[in-house]
Amino acid sequence: MCGIVGFIDGLRQTSEDELEATARRMALAIRHRGPDDEGAWVDPAAGVALGFRRLSIVDLSPQGHQPMISARGRYVIVFNGEIYNFGDLRHDLDTEAPGLPWRGHSDTEVMLAAISRWGLDAAIRRFNGMFAFAVWDRQERSLHLVRDRLGKKPLYYGWMGTSFLFGSELKALAAHPSFEGEVDRDVLALFLRHNYVPNPYSIYRGIKKLPPATMLTLSSDKAGEYPAPIPYWSARQMAEKGVQAPFQGSEAEAIERLDELLRDAVRMRMVADVPLGAFLSGGIDSSLVVALMQAQSPRPVRTFTIGFNEADYNEAEDAGRVARHLGTDHTELYVTPEEARAVIPRLPEIFDEPVSDSSQIPTFLVAEMARRHVTVSLSGDGGDELFGGYNRYFWAMKVWSSVGWMPRRVRQAAASAIFALSPDTWGRTFHRLDPVLPGWARQRQPGDKLHRLAGIMAVDRPESIYRGLVSHWKEPASMVLGSREPPTILSDEGRWANVGDFTQGMMYLDTVTYLPDDILTKVDRASMAVSLEARAPLLDYRVMELAWQLPPSMKIRDGRGKWILRELLYRYVPREMIDRPKMGFGVPIDSWLRGPLRDWAESLLDERRLREEGFLDPAPTRRMWAEHLSGRQNWQYYLWDILMFQAWLEA
Repeated sequence: MCGIVGFIDGLRQTSEDELEATARRMALAIRHRGPDDEGAWVDPAAGVALGFRRLSIVDLSPQGHQPMISARGRYVIVFNGEIYNFGDLRHDLDTEAPGLPWRGHSDTEVMLAAISRWGLDAAIRRFNGMFAFAVWDRQERSLHLVRDRLGKKPLYYGWMGTSFLFGSELKALAAHPSFEGEVDRDVLALFLRHNYVPNPYSIYRGIKKLPPATMLTLSSDKAGEYPAPIPYWSARQMAEKGVQAPFQGSEAEAIERLDELLRDAVRMRMVADVPLGAFLSGGIDSSLVVALMQAQSPRPVRTFTIGFNEADYNEAEDAGRVARHLGTDHTELYVTPEEARAVIPRLPEIFDEPVSDSSQIPTFLVAEMARRHVTVSLSGDGGDELFGGYNRYFWAMKVWSSVGWMPRRVRQAAASAIFALSPDTWGRTFHRLDPVLPGWARQRQPGDKLHRLAGIMAVDRPESIYRGLVSHWKEPASMVLGSREPPTILSDEGRWANVGDFTQGMMYLDTVTYLPDDILTKVDRASMAVSLEARAPLLDYRVMELAWQLPPSMKIRDGRGKWILRELLYRYVPREMIDRPKMGFGVPIDSWLRGPLRDWAESLLDERRLREEGFLDPAPTRRMWAEHLSGRQNWQYYLWDILMFQAWLEA
């Protein structure tokens, strides 16, 4: 796990010393991604410079140093991530070409040998891992940028004047003398809709994110050109193929096959030459990952969780029970509200562009705690998207089936009746009923969820339900002055997968949008900010392929998601430890904004300030702020979007 940077000077007027100094300065900006080593390589004749920061995980010796040159000297690589099947690839290479001159045992060296032997495109298709890398082909004088199948590792790129820049984080690009940090208003509107910046956009005009599962090739003599990224794998084709050729075995055989694949995915991700552990929330996904780790480890696995004194946000007790049952070496840390809030000023620096998923705060805190003990930590990310874990998967269609037959005018009237009472009023009503409600019916923030339900009751079709559910600001271009939302996968139904079932359609869209651009971005930045590598076994592409071959009934059943994951987990953990309502991973932003964060928020939302900055319409912002403070409405999500942009802009 590392950080990569580089650039091409289109004019080729920079000296060798200047090229190297700039590459090292760019790499220094992301030293948190790689505190163990650094390096640079330049080709003055081509105007090319590559820079690198290393977090040593596999092959801690100097033989793992980057930038690394292939054995015959054609390719130079800077690589961020891990290739988990590098041992198998090395065996294949030795079988095909005995006597290869190996220098060490790093996955980077295996990648270069694979590219040299099989070609870049064929080699990428054989890589099982998380990666973002740049390869300079000295023979063809071309630069290749590549990102992993799901976008676990980040890669930004773009032209600034006559210089083509790329890097793991935006702050690396900002360290180049040609960088111009102009905010893209159109992308800002997208951010307000989604609470993240969707690929291929970035918050800066002229800078893009390389989409997952693509490769971009740039010739050094084509200054200013934006070649289209070329896919080498397709999540859409994978999903459609899985639905068309479903798993043919029994449910017991499906569970056995999932156990086999996940065990292997976990085993591969336990390979490291440094201390290793796992995040454990006590939920299904992380508990299953830890169970499979412990089943394959001769010693207690290190596990980590954080707790909060607010009962609605605390999973530490559940995680502790699972840890004791599995026999892990468990560490938990109860975080005070003051400690959690102390992270907020650091968020703009950690995330580089606005991200307003408030679970970024506990994610950073648990990563920070784990890093005191280990260098690698496995996580349960991906289970919700692949196996139907989000509430919207099993109640969106239920809502539509219940109300879709009604005339739209009737549904609009019902929605208006719900909106007549504030979320807080509805919440107090529901909480009074908690003693007589079954466990699954007790929801955190029921009033907010009821208002979201009302917001989708008047839509014209099921697809509009999903778009409404994943949108914070419904008309964000009206909030961002002078903006127009650019197209995304969500706005272009022609790019949606044909998987037949609306619920599975939502799962697909989450996999290619929310997962890489929110969840994986959040985990990458939070973990790498403290030099911790996070690995996600559930997102092994072989597990994904099986998940899409399984019928919906093996994912969602009896009003609950992740049926097959639950059934597999019951082999390792008693049912009563797992069967409880989904809690999520957040902090009480709503009450903090009315209390200890009020002055901070008031400063960022000051009407005069908003007018002078000229990005956001002050009137609706101030109205929402007043309604939130009074308790008439809970606008925490909308306000957090604006506050995260304002804090980022200030920083």
